[in-house]
Amino acid sequence: MVNLVIQGDWVEKKIRGAGKSSFDLVDATKLFAALDLKAGAVFADLGCGRGEYAVRAAFSVGEQGTVYALDLWEEGLVVLGTEAEFLGLHQLKAIAADICAALPIEDGNVDACLISTVLHDFVQEGCADNVLDEARRIMRPQGTLAVVEFKKFDGHPGPPIDVKLSPEELEALVSPHGFAKTGFAELGEHTYLITFSPAGGPTAT
Repeated sequence: MVNLVIQGDWVEKKIRGAGKSSFDLVDATKLFAALDLKAGAVFADLGCGRGEYAVRAAFSVGEQGTVYALDLWEEGLVVLGTEAEFLGLHQLKAIAADICAALPIEDGNVDACLISTVLHDFVQEGCADNVLDEARRIMRPQGTLAVVEFKKFDGHPGPPIDVKLSPEELEALVSPHGFAKTGFAELGEHTYLITFSPAGGPTAT
């Protein structure tokens, strides 16, 4: 069961489950330009929530591609699955899964993996290392890991400032799991993106 704590206009996740979507706080055009999804690509959204990113990704990869949308919020996944069916996005697979456990995706199968405004939750739960190891396992050597987080400021939107991750904290968290930073972008007033390569590519600033 999900325990929710109301803080202003933000519903903070205290245990794995549903939280308020950050999609409207993100410049999706910038994000998807960084992901550079091609027709036929395989995309994974870890902690997909309502699935807005997954739906957009499904249009990008087309019928020959695959989108894995994973979350523990079963009610949200039912809605996402219904929306995907209505839109004819048969390439979108909404899967109820514990992101902190082994992911139901084969090794080296994913071209792009998104972890959007949920990694700080996994840090709080003590399972971020496993999440990142699993992300590394499922990705192709030339794939892209995209992590979106809230800028570290006091106030809403987002979790409390001591839970938010600065870009430096985020890079220090991700890099030991076989990833090298490849890019940084501001995605709006409240959010930023860092991309990583599992192939140990050049570090970007």
